[in-house]
Amino acid sequence: MAKTTTSSSIPKKLKSGKYAKQLRKLQARLCLLQDWVKEKGLRIIIVFEGRDAAGKGGVIKAMTERVSPRVFRLAALPAPSDREKSQMYMQRYMQHFPAAGEVVIFDRSWYNRAGVEHVMGFCSETQYKRFLKLCPVVEEYIVDSGIQLIKVWLEVSDKEQKRRFEARIDDPLRQWKLSPMDLPSRSRWFDYSRARDAMLDATDTRHAPWYILRSDDKKRARLNCIEHILNMIPHKTVKRQRVKLPKRSMKRAYDDQATLKNRKFIREVQ
Repeated sequence: MAKTTTSSSIPKKLKSGKYAKQLRKLQARLCLLQDWVKEKGLRIIIVFEGRDAAGKGGVIKAMTERVSPRVFRLAALPAPSDREKSQMYMQRYMQHFPAAGEVVIFDRSWYNRAGVEHVMGFCSETQYKRFLKLCPVVEEYIVDSGIQLIKVWLEVSDKEQKRRFEARIDDPLRQWKLSPMDLPSRSRWFDYSRARDAMLDATDTRHAPWYILRSDDKKRARLNCIEHILNMIPHKTVKRQRVKLPKRSMKRAYDDQATLKNRKFIREVQ
C-alpha cells in the first residue's frame, strides 16, 4: 500500500533535470507493470478528478506517453448526447470499462455528477443526492467483479489555480485550455470546495478509497502519482524472449528509392 501524507508543507519545486531523470525511471517501471497486467489479465480503472487547472492532463500524459495505448486506455468522455442523457447515468461509462489485460484511465468520470453537474445546475438535486447514495454501491459491485479501482483527487490551491488561469489567458498556446466551465469554476471556488467535501464524505469507502494528490508543483505531483499507482498494483517483472532482428532478404531486390523519384515530397525547410 502506498504511503500517504497529511502534511501541508510544500517543498521546493523540482529542477527539470532531476524531474526528467526520475520520470524516466518511473516510466520504465510502468512498462514493467504493463507487461504484468497483460500477463495476468488484470483489469484496472484509474479515476482522476480535481478542480479545473489542477493538472490532471499533465499527470495522465506522464503516465501514458511511454506505454501502449492498447493496454493503458484513456477515456475522456465529452458532454453526453441527448441519447446518453436518457440512459442510466453510469451506462455510458461502463462501456469503457477494462477487459482482461487493460488499464482504463478516466480523465473525469461519473464523478462529474458530484462536481460540475451539481455546482453548475446541470442535474437536479434529486439526481445529485441519488448519485451520492448509489455510487458506493455501484463501486462495490465494480470491485467485487474483479476490477481494481483507484481514485485520485488532485488538489490545487486557490493561489496556484489563479496563476494557471491567468497564464492561459495570456498565452496563445494555452488559450485552448480555457473551457466555458473554467471561469465560472474560478468564481465559485467555495461551491466546488463544498461539493468536493460532500463527495469525499459519501464515496471515500474501504473498497474504493480516495487518495488526495497535492498538485501545486506539477512535476512533483506527476512523480508522486506514478509512484503511488505503481505501489497500489503489486507486480513482478515478466521475462521476455530475447529479440533478434532478422536480416533483410535480398530475394527480388530492386532499387526501391529510384521508383520514388517523380513523387511529391515534402519540402525540407529545417
